[in-house]
Amino acid sequence: MENFEERWIQVEFFLRERFAKVPDMESILFLIGVNELDKLPAKKYSKEQKQDLMHVAVCSLLSRRGYYEFKGRDGDGWPHYDQLKPVTAEGLQTQERILKECIIEYFEH
Repeated sequence: MENFEERWIQVEFFLRERFAKVPDMESILFLIGVNELDKLPAKKYSKEQKQDLMHVAVCSLLSRRGYYEFKGRDGDGWPHYDQLKPVTAEGLQTQERILKECIIEYFEH
């Protein structure tokens, strides 16, 4: 298994190939959220909807580590999650590392 840095570079390469640039973390979370919404993307999302999509992405990613569990979809088709345990990662770098590891797994599968 390749190391973390190499695997992250592969994700960045994939995204650069697809979008002609490497998106920042918020953009990556937004893309995952749209994918998890699992319906045709709206032409324009409100600021609140974009935040909701990033939240969906974080919940979906952290469900891989047992922090959240998929609960179901609401009447509009939005996924909802229950938090099973608090995220106890200390510091922004540690939190970003966990998210990046989950993003790598997301794109590898």
